[in-house]
Formats: sequence, C-alpha cells, structure tokens
Amino acid sequence: MSVSGFRTVEAPPLSLFPARTIWNLALNNQLAVPPAYDHDHVYFGIAGDRLVSYTIVEGEQQWIVDAKPLQQPAVGGDLVFTSEPDELVARSAGDGSVAWRKPLPDPLSAPPLWSSGWLVVITAGGTVLTFRASDGELVWQKDVQSPAHAMLAQSEDRVYVPTEDGRVVALRIDTGEPLWERRLGGTADDMTIADERLYVGSKDNFLYCLMLKDGRIDWRWRTGGDVIGVPAVDEHHVYFVSLDNVMRGLDRITGAQQWMRPLPVRPVWGPVAVVDKLIVGGQSATLHAFNMKDGTAGDKLEVGADVAAPPRRVSDAGAMLPVLFVVTRDLAKGAAARLVTRRLEPQATPLVDPLPNVIKMSQGATTR
Repeated sequence: MSVSGFRTVEAPPLSLFPARTIWNLALNNQLAVPPAYDHDHVYFGIAGDRLVSYTIVEGEQQWIVDAKPLQQPAVGGDLVFTSEPDELVARSAGDGSVAWRKPLPDPLSAPPLWSSGWLVVITAGGTVLTFRASDGELVWQKDVQSPAHAMLAQSEDRVYVPTEDGRVVALRIDTGEPLWERRLGGTADDMTIADERLYVGSKDNFLYCLMLKDGRIDWRWRTGGDVIGVPAVDEHHVYFVSLDNVMRGLDRITGAQQWMRPLPVRPVWGPVAVVDKLIVGGQSATLHAFNMKDGTAGDKLEVGADVAAPPRRVSDAGAMLPVLFVVTRDLAKGAAARLVTRRLEPQATPLVDPLPNVIKMSQGATTR
C-alpha cells in the first residue's frame, strides 16, 4: 500500500517483554480444576464446590454458582459445560444459570470438547458421546475401547481421540463414523493441529506428525524423555518440550530439527507462543521466555507463586498489545490470577544523587 508515492510498511507486532502487570486478583480459594476461557471471560472451578466467572480485561467477578466440576470446563455457544458427579451440566455463560443436565454412564477420562455446536466427551470406559450443545440431546456414541489419556482435538468435521492404549482415533464429529486410527509406540498425549497435519507427543519419547487425511505417520522425532503438553506451532515450525528438560523447534513439514535448548525447569505443560517468544514454566514462580527464531533464552517473568496452569494468551480490545493471563497457586493463600502485557514506557527511577554539573544559583540571582 502507498500514499502519495510512499510505501507504507507495517511495523512488526510488539513482543511481550519488557512486561508489566495490569492487575492482580486473589481468588482466596484453591483451584479444583484448570480454568477455561472464552474471548472475554475466564471460568474458575474453585474449592467449596463453586464455579465463578471473571472478565479478563478488568478482572471483575460476573457471577458465582454452586458446582462440582471434576475436570476443566468447556466453553462455547454462550454456554459453560462441566463434568460433575454422574452428570454433564451446561450453564449460561452470562449468569451461570443451568441450561440443561444430562446423566453420564461413567466418569469422563478427559475434559469435554466444544466445537461448532457439538459437545464431545469420552468416558473412563472408552465410550465417546456427542451431544447437541444447545439442548444436550445425545446425537451418537461410539466405543473406542480405551479411555482418553489427554484432551480431545477437533478440526473441521473430525474429532481426534488420544487413547490410553497408544492410539489416535479419528471420528466424524457429526455421525461418529470411524475414519482411521493410528497406533503409536506409547500412550498418546496432548495434540495440536495445523493445516493438514496433527502433532502429538507420546510416552515412547517421540513427537509424531500424522497426516489428517489418513493418519499416516509423516515423520517422528526422538527425544530423551516423554513428550508432554500441547505442542506450539507457527507458520513454519512446531515447538515442544520433553521430560529430558529440553525444548526443540522442528520444521513443521519435514521434521528437521532447527534448534534444541536445555530448560532451567522441569516442564509441566507445553510451550505457549506469544508473538516472538515461547513461554515455558514448571513448578516454580518463574516463567521463562525463549526466542522462537533460535531458541535462545530471553526474559523471565516472576509471578509470585507456583504457576497452576498453562498461561493463556488473550486479546486486549483496548490496545494491540500481547496480553498474557497467568494463574498461580499458594498453599496458604489459595489461587490467584494476573494479567500481563508489554510495558511501553520506561519505569521511573527515583533520583538519589544530584545530577552531574548542576548549576547552583546564588541567592538573588535571576535568569533571562
């Protein structure tokens, strides 16, 4: 684009660092399950059998209701879905009121998944059930003969199940028709999908790249420990961590390693991509940032207590800046949350010593 003969060059997006805290929020209770998010709100299942909603940008409580979530909720279609003892419950995202309840034959082995009007769950007995999310009507069920080991994933008209017995199973989300299954060398873990490929870690120390069309293994990469957490992707690369305390960046298409870096902590979730940085944490009060380009270590973010869940990159409607939502836990004080963004202005430093070469004016002197 040009104006009066001059070409306009778009500035690259700003990095998260240097970072500043927008607000801190004390929940005064321990988390019962990991939080869930939509565009504007975060939903916490907290001790005392309660579910509470807060706005993300302001950190203001919207509602609190009695609930007993057993797993991370799912959110979609203006509803919040929780698996509770013997039932599946849908509540209004606006006020927490119950929209519908459905009994469950068994406890769930993974959190519920909402996608485009469908709600998909899998039981501890290995049965996948899909409900119409708006009213809870059961649409289909399918026995995949193993519980899920990690969260389900969805892409277009398919749902993907990582099973405890080491398979990834692809089903049509509208009918439950089996499309393919692929056995890995170990228990399948969290997955991420990009274009025509699915990336999944396994307990056999490999990261696998599967083709969405037929489940064919396009490539795999060996590590020195179990691959854990959801891999992160950008336009060209996939990034993941393993329990040899190493993070790696691979070419998404070929699987060629671009870089590998040792981690200062034992990771407990996958890397979180925020603009040009990968954020990694463990059971500590420090989040570590690494450059996506070459994996070099960069800034650190001190959050005051152990990180309780993977940080969440959110959108800030008021400014085009990266915004990170961080949840922590403290055994004595309970859980807390904070919203972090980039600091644009340098912090003021108190002046202790006089400036050099200060001109002292004698009494009665004047200036022009």
